[in-house]
Amino acid sequence: MPRYVAFLRAINVGGHNTKMAELHRLFEGLGFSGVETFIASGNVIFETKSTAMARLEGKVETCLSKALGYPVSVFVRSDSEIAAIAQSKPFPDSAVKTARAFWVGFVAAPLGRESERAVMGFKTAIDDFHVDGREIYWLCRKGQGESRFSNAALERRLGFRATFRGMKTIHRLAAKYPPLK
Repeated sequence: MPRYVAFLRAINVGGHNTKMAELHRLFEGLGFSGVETFIASGNVIFETKSTAMARLEGKVETCLSKALGYPVSVFVRSDSEIAAIAQSKPFPDSAVKTARAFWVGFVAAPLGRESERAVMGFKTAIDDFHVDGREIYWLCRKGQGESRFSNAALERRLGFRATFRGMKTIHRLAAKYPPLK
């Protein structure tokens, strides 16, 4: 059975606090198996026979919005996609080693040229970006407080939702949940 990771936007930020046990219960209530949460920032691992990503995302979004009382954007990736993201090298190793932060953002659909140009418009001496399909890689050379980039600014410019996770989290996910055979 395929295994997935759901990255939830707006979980345990901005006054919206949700216990991981509650997320676990809600995902099991959707009929998913092998449900686990990974750190308290809205990462849920689950298994299901379905392979229709957009349908899975919509099903989880509807459930969470009803249960939690506020909209929750959901970005689903397979365990093999997580492994590929963890192995990707969008920036030179030397740049990653000296950076203060290295993040990956998840969006629902691959970015078109106009959206990719909008992302690259955030590039500065502090921030660098790389777009690969449904992922936006962000390298921040200094403290994020010195950056003019934020998820909110990105969403305003693109007109759709995204959520970001540190690449260390992605590496830990990939190590703990390698692709099922």
